[in-house]
Amino acid sequence: MNHCCHNTALKDETGNKPPAPAGVPAKTVYTCPMHPEVEQPDPGSCPKCGMALEPKYVAPVKEENHELKDLSRRFVVSAVFALPLLLISMGTDLGIVSVPRWLAGRKLVWLQLLLASPVVLWGARPFFKRGIESFKTFNLNMFTLITIGVAVAYIYSVIATVFPGIFPAAFKNPTGLVPVYFEASAVIVVLVLLGQVLEHKARDRTSSAIRELLQLVPPQATRIKADGTEETVPLEHVNTGDLLRIRPGDKIPVDGVVTEGSSTVDESMLTGEPLPVEKTPGSKLIAGTVNNTGSLIMRATKVGAETLLSQIVAMVSEAQRSRAPVQRLADTVSAYFVPAVVISAVITFIVWALYGPTPSFSYALLNSIAVLIIACPCALGLATPMSIMVSTGTGAKHGILVKDAATLETLEKVDTVVVDKTGTLTEGRPKLVSTYSHSDINEDKLLSLAASVEVASEHPLAAAIVAGAKERGVPISEVKDFTAVVGKGVTGFVTGIKVAVGTQKLLEETSPLDNNLLERAEKLRLEGQTVMFVALNGKPAGLLGVADPVKSSTPEALKMLAGERVKVVMLTGDNLLTAKAIAQKLGITDLHAEVMPQDKYKIVKDLQASGRTVAMAGDGINDAPALAQADVGIAMGTGTDIAMQAAGITLVKGDLRGIARAIKLSRLTMRNIRQNLFFAFVYNALGVPLAAGVLYPFYGVLLNPMFAALAMSLSSLSVVGNALRLRSLQI
Repeated sequence: MNHCCHNTALKDETGNKPPAPAGVPAKTVYTCPMHPEVEQPDPGSCPKCGMALEPKYVAPVKEENHELKDLSRRFVVSAVFALPLLLISMGTDLGIVSVPRWLAGRKLVWLQLLLASPVVLWGARPFFKRGIESFKTFNLNMFTLITIGVAVAYIYSVIATVFPGIFPAAFKNPTGLVPVYFEASAVIVVLVLLGQVLEHKARDRTSSAIRELLQLVPPQATRIKADGTEETVPLEHVNTGDLLRIRPGDKIPVDGVVTEGSSTVDESMLTGEPLPVEKTPGSKLIAGTVNNTGSLIMRATKVGAETLLSQIVAMVSEAQRSRAPVQRLADTVSAYFVPAVVISAVITFIVWALYGPTPSFSYALLNSIAVLIIACPCALGLATPMSIMVSTGTGAKHGILVKDAATLETLEKVDTVVVDKTGTLTEGRPKLVSTYSHSDINEDKLLSLAASVEVASEHPLAAAIVAGAKERGVPISEVKDFTAVVGKGVTGFVTGIKVAVGTQKLLEETSPLDNNLLERAEKLRLEGQTVMFVALNGKPAGLLGVADPVKSSTPEALKMLAGERVKVVMLTGDNLLTAKAIAQKLGITDLHAEVMPQDKYKIVKDLQASGRTVAMAGDGINDAPALAQADVGIAMGTGTDIAMQAAGITLVKGDLRGIARAIKLSRLTMRNIRQNLFFAFVYNALGVPLAAGVLYPFYGVLLNPMFAALAMSLSSLSVVGNALRLRSLQI
């Protein structure tokens, strides 16, 4: 139903309009939660299911729900008229209410007409409007059934009140009067209105997670001007390159890099990790996170829709509107459901009119109306979208960004996760720990030449070598004719010397390696070090050993994945000995070492060919083909834009535990959807025959249309309520 349905320019307490999430158009777009393909620029009703359209994107500040306000008003007024009507009708039948003699007979019937008319003609107007529209467009839906049921009961009763003489004996009760059902028509409207009001309030809560994310961004920022003075500016006035002051307790306004100061930052609202992260010059800052005790100066690198938080909001918004394959079953059933219910109601009327007790036509009318009212397909239609909306919002709060509902459904079936060692199992921040010279130059000179070439490379191992050289105070010279050999290493000229740094394969292309050097390399690998060979002027000159410590969270993450019955396959460009040392330490039995970037795609494809459902985790451009080939691609950390686009899942924090949590989220969500679908199917499978009166010949049980209306409302509420349980998932 509709919430936040008017595009008013709300402002916060500072008077500034909150920033809009990425991808939000200047004018609000309205869509249907059950049929996201339906979009229009103005509020209204879905032409397919009749539900009120709601904004496609959640507003940063909760706006007034005009639809809910209108329905609430109609419910209160209708209840005021329906309650005395119910007391008069049911009370006199049960003997608990006595009516004055002067009001008995036809006067009492006319009083019921006066009480029921405001409820049916005004209170039920939104339902009638949508029901009539469903006939015009041939998109029969829940409002079709409500319109038919209420209209038949009311119109029949009006005719019975105004022209009682036209009815044959079969319509009259033993006292000779034609029964009227004003209380049924009015109470049905009141109960449906109540269900709609409660459902609106419950569905409003499905957007709470994304709204909480939007509210993380502060409305203003403190900008440092060229002359060193500071000014407070609205967030939308912050530009890339601006220097911003971040005081203790401030929220980070945009993405950027620390230029001065040190502090710790609470990133739990985006990553789900409780421990604050230390920030020093050069550290990245994410919009929406909270600075703790230190003062920082940052340079803005991404603003507005480019920030990570805006991308998260946009991704979650799109995911919430996507459709899972499992919903096709509900769509197929719903397409035939309403016509089948109308036919069932007609058959019910005919059977009761021909074979029912006296007054047979009254029984026929009541039971056919009960069939129409109880068989609302709303619960069936809401079963999947509600769970998807809540779970994607919950995932975002834990740093798990789901691209679409289909990905969430596929992830449930994953039984194999392929991960890169570096940055996923390990810290991703390798350090230089060994230097070995195999020539007549000393180790510092060897490191100086190697670092001079590696300074031009973007590889994490290159950064470790350069950082190690700086820590030791080794000079770094200018490199000429730099060349990067993909998957093998780099070459270049430093002070006239041709330097090559890379894998064993790189050096073997120019000259053979002697056994002493290879034995030393093997020893370092057995210690878990990644070995880089160094050649000078085409001759082997030494080794550099780099170690990347295993993340403290990795053992816990592997245990979590084992608990979900998921196998982990480790990929690494390292030598087999180094890979085995790491794998043995972690208890991983399936590994692929010395993997070239193009090999990742083939490994994923081979696993799929063996019958495995594969999730591939990566963070670089060279991972994109494998991410796209995998059943589910997982972009680790913020990664690259290409990796995020190729992946179905993005983890804000590049942590293996995030993969385990994403799989658990998927499985709990799909279980929740199946619970909803099961309830919706069973409810209708049992409700329609009960309303038709199949138990009457055996137990004398009939379902009053008023109770059918209550059951119909409760069915939709139960689906929404069950979906809302996903908000409190412990993943």
